[in-house]
Amino acid sequence: MAVLLRTTTCATATTTGSSSTLLATTFRRGRRLLPARASPARRAFAARASAEPLEVCAKASITVPDRLGDCPFTQRVLLTIEEKNLPYALKLVDLANKPDWLLKINPEGKVPIVKLEDKWVADSDVITQVLEEKYPQPSLATPPEKASVGSKIFSTFIGFLKSKDTSDGTEQALLIELTSFDSHLKDNGPFINGEAISGADLSLAPKLYHMEIALGHYKNWSVPDSLANVKAYMKTVFAMDSFVNTRALPEDVIAGWRPKVMG
Repeated sequence: MAVLLRTTTCATATTTGSSSTLLATTFRRGRRLLPARASPARRAFAARASAEPLEVCAKASITVPDRLGDCPFTQRVLLTIEEKNLPYALKLVDLANKPDWLLKINPEGKVPIVKLEDKWVADSDVITQVLEEKYPQPSLATPPEKASVGSKIFSTFIGFLKSKDTSDGTEQALLIELTSFDSHLKDNGPFINGEAISGADLSLAPKLYHMEIALGHYKNWSVPDSLANVKAYMKTVFAMDSFVNTRALPEDVIAGWRPKVMG
């Protein structure tokens, strides 16, 4: 196999269980013998593929056993790892029953957490920055002037999702942010930084996935056809192998947002 509200972690689960859960799966890309004159980039890829997998702690699904849960910040980290062709061992944790070992390595009990050089690193912002510095190729760096593109979509989506007043302006606030993003894509696309995918895309894409599923389920709402560039962008990033490998089940996304909708 191909193998932020300013929030960058997931801390809670929707339901409780009777015991802590730790599940582990290792994803390792296939290795091939390289010719004697293989390029430095290909040799770097081979070295990464043969390295020990990164340990990644992530939220477990609450609807299906042995599946990844619905944390968009964890998906951002996993997308980064996948796009950099790094092997990883995924440890799924029941956040409703946080195990002692998780609280020992991260007293806040939040995920994602990644073990890098014998040190556990928390917070998706920090993790992705460290990964970019440690594994600079392929580069996922986003120019500073484009790093905040689409950054307000997630918070306005949450505001609209939680709203019980159709006239409170929350839908319009989301549409304003999506329209601004559509204009950016029209002038700079197909991705945030042009032709190549970058870290900004890997941060935004999971949030758009949650927006599509949650608003479709709870409000029968979808991105308007007039925002053709946004719709094309979502279709493209959602179809990437790395995204398919790391996406949450729709049932988990729906269950994960239920407390905010019903609260």
